Amino acid sequence: MAHNATILGGIAGPVLGPDEAAFFREADPWGFILFGRNVETPDQLRRLTGDLRDAVGRDCVITVDQEGGRVQRLRAPHWTEWPTPLAQAAAGPRAMWLRYHLIGQELRAVGIDSNCAPTLDVAQDATHPFLRDRCLGSDPARIAELGRAAAEGMLAAGVLPVVKHMPGHGRAQADSHHALPEVAADLDALDALDFAPFRALADLPMGMTAHIRFAALDPAPATQSARMIALIRDRIGFDGLLMTDDITMNALPGTHAERAASSIAAGCDLVLHCNGDIAQMTPVVAAAGAMSMDAIRRANAALALRRAPEAADLPALHAEWRALTQAVA
Repeated sequence: MAHNATILGGIAGPVLGPDEAAFFREADPWGFILFGRNVETPDQLRRLTGDLRDAVGRDCVITVDQEGGRVQRLRAPHWTEWPTPLAQAAAGPRAMWLRYHLIGQELRAVGIDSNCAPTLDVAQDATHPFLRDRCLGSDPARIAELGRAAAEGMLAAGVLPVVKHMPGHGRAQADSHHALPEVAADLDALDALDFAPFRALADLPMGMTAHIRFAALDPAPATQSARMIALIRDRIGFDGLLMTDDITMNALPGTHAERAASSIAAGCDLVLHCNGDIAQMTPVVAAAGAMSMDAIRRANAALALRRAPEAADLPALHAEWRALTQAVA
């Protein structure tokens, strides 16, 4: 079925209001994304995720940004406070698997079945501070190894990972929440460094674009660039479900509806709209339109990987994770 080509995050608070439920029922987005404003307690969050699925009448994907560190929507006292990914990269793949498996178990227990992680961007000297400690390091092969462990840990917990930010955000010297970063590197340099971790994990089910202008390749931001999306598909080899980064970020030109339309036209499968009320979401839903046949195929392939969480001794896994990470702290 061709659902609307959006993932919507315009849920005002911790409880789904009747007007919101009616809007989502009519809009029929492919999925939802939650934020700190939507999170209070485990019981409340289970009710909210259940109400969102009831609104669209199906077991849709509900995602979140639960990387750890600054980018973490579920926090203490009800959930684990995770250090930044970069701070724990030295602990190795097993520790990274444990970390993201435990994150996944916490998410799935409250009805969240996707996580916008791991970040596969390559940290470099000029990487903006908003991104740097969210990375897994500066060596593409090591990033790929740790990213694979993170993704497999989440999949084992029944949570679909979303690799980001394709085709690579590490060279950006501006925060794309506020302005459009511009990268001057040519295709060979990008291919050798930035693309490498994404190519190594190109088989994963879901990915997110970068709002970056790669000036040597296209004047449009990657999210809105047919050439850059083609590079993600062909050069990197990613045939998973590709969503935009949040189109309400200031890096992109035009109205939100224009951003949605241009992103779909460039080849993105889904538009991620994170902040707005019903009046702001309505034109975005109209502009995004129904999912394409390729998007439906990719979405179905992602959903086929969603499964019940593996049975696990969570206190023992936490203890193992603490031992591994404290050894390198």
